[in-house]
This record gives sequence, structure tokens and C-alpha cells, in this order.
Amino acid sequence: MSLVSHLEELKTRLIRILIAVGLGFVVCYLFKDWSFRIITKPLVDAMPAHSSMIFTGLPEAFFIHMEIAFFASLLLTAPYTLFEIWRFVSPGLYKDEKRYVLPFIFFSSILFGGGVLFGYFIALPPAFAFFVSFSTDFLKPMISFKEYLGLTLKFLLAFGLSFEMPVFIFFLAKLGIVNAKMLAKQRRYAILVIFIAAAILTPSPDAVSQLLMALPLMLLYEVSIFVARFARRKQPAPEETEVPGEELPEEKEEKNP
Repeated sequence: MSLVSHLEELKTRLIRILIAVGLGFVVCYLFKDWSFRIITKPLVDAMPAHSSMIFTGLPEAFFIHMEIAFFASLLLTAPYTLFEIWRFVSPGLYKDEKRYVLPFIFFSSILFGGGVLFGYFIALPPAFAFFVSFSTDFLKPMISFKEYLGLTLKFLLAFGLSFEMPVFIFFLAKLGIVNAKMLAKQRRYAILVIFIAAAILTPSPDAVSQLLMALPLMLLYEVSIFVARFARRKQPAPEETEVPGEELPEEKEEKNP
């Protein structure tokens, strides 16, 4: 395919993804109150009794509900988004490699959802408890929900994407960019990068929250080494093999004009 054809294909896939996300947004907005209770639960459990959150602008609450619905739509339509991404990259793969479409969609969805759930249930509660612990009888928390939502969504998205590491490594190995031996050799540097990323991405500066993010990423890195070994790219077998000593027809014609 030419460059223009690739761009047209990419445009088509993006339009389909946007339509799916838009339809998902409408559905998720109908359940905005339920989504609001779910997204605020980690902070509500950590806040003192009789506490509440605030919004400081007239349209702020409306846009907050829209943002929640949009994020929920991204999660809801993630399998279809991954399917469209696969359809875009699959022409560059060999025919026997295209059978990975269903495992790709399944494991990508599971890993992304697992990362979001891990961040929601495991990482966020201790982080919020750490921040709220500084409140006193004189110093009361008055938390803007807009600020809370932005922090929480970025945090959950970072967890979801970071848990996709084995999928990214699979494609890099298929393209021949990395291999299992390379990943194993660079393990110590990868661990250093993981801890630096955990320190940046976690909302809480305490060591417990950073370890809660770094440890699963280290485990996923080890899984990625196995995935890279499994995904080693195979070269297609030649359709025709030249028999030693046998002359091609063109060579015979040159010898016998």
C-alpha cells in the first residue's frame, strides 16, 4: 500500500473508533449518578466523617459528569478500539501471525482492565488515606472534585496503559526490535526505569504507594521476557528452492543462443 492508502486506512479506523466511543458516551451518561458514586468511593472512604467535596464554578458539575461518562466510554469500548488497531497493523504481519487477533483483543482488554482495577482497589485507597491523614480539628479538607477527578483518571489510565507492557513487547518482538535475550540482559536498567516511573505516576510520595505500582510492573516485565521469547518472528519459507547443479531456463538460453 502507498503512503496515501495507509493514511486513508488510518482515517477510516479512527472514525470508527470515535463513533464507537461517542455511542458509549451516550450510554454511560445515562448512568452518570452510579458512575459518580463509583469514582468517588476511594476518597469518600478515606475522608473524615461529615466531609464533602465542592465545585467552584456553575458549569463545573455538568462537565465533571461528562468527563466521567467519557472515561467510562473509553473503558467500555476498549475491546473494539483494540480490534480496529489490530486491523490496521495486521496487513504488515505474516498470514500465520494474523491468528493472534482474538488473543490480542482478549489479553489487551484483560490487562488494561486489570491495571485500572488494581489502581482503583489497591493503589488509590492508601494514597488518599496518606493525604487525608494531615487533616486536624483546625485543618479541614475541602477538596475540589474537579481536581480529584483529574488526578484519579490520570492515575487509573497510567495503571491501565502500564499493564499493557506484555502486549507492547509482543509487537516489538514481532517487528524484531527487541528479543528475550536483550530484555533479560537489560533487566537491572528496566527495574530502575520502573521505579522512576512509579515515583512520577503515583499521586502519593510515600514508598508504599510507589511499591504498589512498581512491583506489578516488575512482574509484568518478567512476563514480557517470556512473551518476547514466544513471539520471536519467523521468516517465511521460500516458495521455490533452487536445486544445486540445476541450471535455470534463462541460463540455458544464454549458453545456447
